[in-house]
Amino acid sequence: MALAEDQFSALERHSAPMGDVDQVLRAHPKAYVDWIKSSVPETGSAQLDPDTHASPGSWEAAMRAQGASCDAVDKVMTGAAQNAFCSIRPPGHHAEKEKAMGFCLFNSAAIAARHAQAKHGAERVAIIDFDVHHGNGSQDIFWSDDSVFYASTHQLPLFPGSGELSETGAGNIVNAPMSPGTDGAGFQDAVSSRVLPALEHFSPDLVIISAGFDAHQRDPLAHINLLEDDYRWVTGKLMDIAEAKCGGRVVSLLEGGYDLVGLSRSVAAHVETLMGR
Repeated sequence: MALAEDQFSALERHSAPMGDVDQVLRAHPKAYVDWIKSSVPETGSAQLDPDTHASPGSWEAAMRAQGASCDAVDKVMTGAAQNAFCSIRPPGHHAEKEKAMGFCLFNSAAIAARHAQAKHGAERVAIIDFDVHHGNGSQDIFWSDDSVFYASTHQLPLFPGSGELSETGAGNIVNAPMSPGTDGAGFQDAVSSRVLPALEHFSPDLVIISAGFDAHQRDPLAHINLLEDDYRWVTGKLMDIAEAKCGGRVVSLLEGGYDLVGLSRSVAAHVETLMGR
């Protein structure tokens, strides 16, 4: 309930609309989408991979996540909003083109990027991922497509095991792996030395943030020690480049975050920074 605090009273809020399957098909093949839908059980849960389960509400949740992501892109690309944050579940960045994993069914950032290209004519879309886990799904989907830039800071070694410096795709992939125990200074160095110069050179028409907050020092799933000020800092840096290159157009999508105190404080810092511009 962090966004219910008084400092967010001016925040414009929208309920997530249902997404359209055609939106999802821009990033995932029909056979995969049909398999996800057919795997959702009427009761109980269904295991899709060792870490990923579906329950009766999973299809609607996943489709509303896509609806929110694409609606945010519409608002930002048409100037109805300068930036947007989508508080969505399930997360998306581990979902590969034809594989559900890591709690993810559909890749929201990839679908949002394709939507910006298909509907709004964006020629270059950047996805910046500061989740503590590498977004193997986003990397997989755009590996050979240099119209989409993907950059990730993440702990390595850690699930899913990808994200080495040598993984560069078509020259559009930038990975900045961090060792366990890295603190805010190390994170800021990784972003400043690898991510920001490449993003500025790419000169995007839209910046999409895969905003995972599980690199917070309280989070139980990894060993990176970020604080709220680090998320405030990286948000501001990404906004600076967006303002210089694409009129400030930023769409942020919630990814990981598994300590509720750390998550709520980090989201508040992130959204407060977005609103401050």
